[in-house]
Amino acid sequence: MTESVRSPIYLDHNATTPVDPRVVDEMTRMFLVCYGNASSRTHAFGWQAEEAVELARRQVAELVGADKAKTILFTSGATESNNLAIKGAVRALARRGDHVVTQVTEHKAVLDTLKALEREGTKVTYLAVDREGRVEAGQVATALTDRTVLVSLMYANNEIGTVQPVAEVGRLCRDRGVLFHCDAAQALGQLDVHVERDAIDLLSISAHKMYGPKGVGALYVAPRRPPIRLEPLFHGGGQEKGLRPGTLNVPGIVGLGAAAAIARADGATHAARMAGLRDRLWSGIESGLTHVRRNGPAAASGRLPNNLNVSFECIEGESLMMSMPELAVASGSACTSATKEASYVLKAIGLSDELAHSSLRLGVGRATTESDVDAAIEVLVRAVERLRAMSPLWGAVSRRAARARA
Repeated sequence: MTESVRSPIYLDHNATTPVDPRVVDEMTRMFLVCYGNASSRTHAFGWQAEEAVELARRQVAELVGADKAKTILFTSGATESNNLAIKGAVRALARRGDHVVTQVTEHKAVLDTLKALEREGTKVTYLAVDREGRVEAGQVATALTDRTVLVSLMYANNEIGTVQPVAEVGRLCRDRGVLFHCDAAQALGQLDVHVERDAIDLLSISAHKMYGPKGVGALYVAPRRPPIRLEPLFHGGGQEKGLRPGTLNVPGIVGLGAAAAIARADGATHAARMAGLRDRLWSGIESGLTHVRRNGPAAASGRLPNNLNVSFECIEGESLMMSMPELAVASGSACTSATKEASYVLKAIGLSDELAHSSLRLGVGRATTESDVDAAIEVLVRAVERLRAMSPLWGAVSRRAARARA
């Protein structure tokens, strides 16, 4: 009999999260029992599906601090929500202006959407970030013009965990009459996101980043006066106020709603625990190795509770990952991991190509244990030492360090 293979320790929760069993239970009921079309309003199966969708709408609204459930539109995920918010707003407001402000470290779902709009004639200002990956509200204020129609700023960065001054920027945009869009895919379930308090007009939401299913998300659209107008990306059918036509993914929507309800009830407790595990992980790496760098904010309050991004000098990140089958980690954003270029986020905060290529993103989760973290530290330290022992670059670096200490 062959010995069973232990699954790798999963430390890639910023890429995706396992679906909570309670979410699976709710979705299973919709697959097997309440399987009607939410648009079928002539029989009980359709009524049950519609009722389940509206419950999920309320659950998502409550998680983000929205007063009205009708402000939530369901989509296929945060990427579609970003596209709908940005393209929809810019195209709808084309007569009023043609300028958008964002930052250089946004997710590709925002940056590539803006690149597409630039080809249509939209002007975009890309704000630089500081060494911790943060922009200041003053930078946004300086960038605004009388042609600015939208500011798009992510709540927290997917690679280095940096939390942006969302409330300050939101109030600034509200005072200047400019729409404020926020990609909150990484933040929900970990941070206290509140659209009313933070003056957010458009908020992108993903289920699979907060222990819900893949392939479903939402867009919050603030109930402004006059109403916020968006040009739809798709046409055909009147679902979701005509902004997202097509048969609703009822099981997925119910899963998103259930995940939102769990995050609202237990998110703060889980976040505090994950922050402790993240700090334990960094402490173990820092004490076990020299020439390592934590990327992103040093202050715990300035970054996502579960995120740690580390550079290991004289190590190639891909080689390090390949040498550690015991760990499931990432070398950067999962959405751009197919490219061999150094992370644009790490380069934006001042890292060289070499140091950026030496970096790993480590993301703990709800089910991560202290023993998982301690085992990961042991594996990481051992792998780094082994690879450095084979590196001629490391010999030169260690000799310089020894001379500096002498």
